[in-house]
Amino acid sequence: MKAVLEDVGSAPISDAEKALFVFVDKLNLESAQVRQEDIDRLKAVGWTDEAIYDAISVCALFNFYNRWIDGTGVQAMPAEMYHRNGHRLAQGGYVDSPLQPAKEKK
Repeated sequence: MKAVLEDVGSAPISDAEKALFVFVDKLNLESAQVRQEDIDRLKAVGWTDEAIYDAISVCALFNFYNRWIDGTGVQAMPAEMYHRNGHRLAQGGYVDSPLQPAKEKK
């Protein structure tokens, strides 16, 4: 959502989401400065330990993959491929097709 990118503080999202975006921004830009108070702010608006752990993990993985891509020279897909993959994921998730049960032997 464009409003979040422009100004998370005034974006039409919940206070919990705003707090999470502020935290992730700090994690991206000043990870060594993350303190218990930052975690406490997230918990105060309803985020669980598991959700905070997941947010940190996703943030860290995206940072890793972005640097890996930059460092190895892997090229981005054409915009049309992102568009097609987005539609595929929206309809079926990350699995190409549902698992088929094994056929029974007769």
